[in-house]
Amino acid sequence: MSLRIGDTAPNFTIASQKGEITLYDWAGDSWVFFFSHPADFTPVCTTEMGRTAQLAAQFEKRNTKPLGLSTDTVEEHVKWIEDVNDTQNCDLQFPILADAHHKVAQLYDMIHPGESETAAVRSVFIIDPDRKIRLTMTYPMSVGRNFDEILRVIDALQSSDRHMIATPADWLPGEKVIIPPSVTDAQAEGQFPQGWEEIRPYLRLTEVQ
Repeated sequence: MSLRIGDTAPNFTIASQKGEITLYDWAGDSWVFFFSHPADFTPVCTTEMGRTAQLAAQFEKRNTKPLGLSTDTVEEHVKWIEDVNDTQNCDLQFPILADAHHKVAQLYDMIHPGESETAAVRSVFIIDPDRKIRLTMTYPMSVGRNFDEILRVIDALQSSDRHMIATPADWLPGEKVIIPPSVTDAQAEGQFPQGWEEIRPYLRLTEVQ
């Protein structure tokens, strides 16, 4: 099953080191950063799990819950988390799904035969409170994720929803945003009373809080 932006994220129920997780119930009214790993006790995965734990306050600030997945058992997760905390100087508290039978990995198309027949690639799904998939990213097994980009894209999605805007390349919070071409100047006057800079009729920049 190939999931695309705008699709409804499939629900599931599966074990984790924090107990059984049913995605929709667990997510509640939060955003979800759902990300998979090839295996426990592997070096790149250990750094990524540690980085997610270190950024716990940043995810909470964005009303976003991290949710990991690895094709290993709960028992292996518990042992591995001790290693993650020790080597990455963190306190990992978010759930890691125990997907030893590839139930969720197959549901979310995380097994890529060109990489491995048994391990999930480094997939990322950003899921909004309406259960819609808002972003997907897939990294090869050998490349660790950029967590600055993950936080940045959550900020961009949430700002876009809040203000009905788009964001330019490399945008960071506090920088100017784009008024979408679908918004006429007359509509923009009501939506953006602060005004805007028109570089081209299709490229209008404004500031939002």
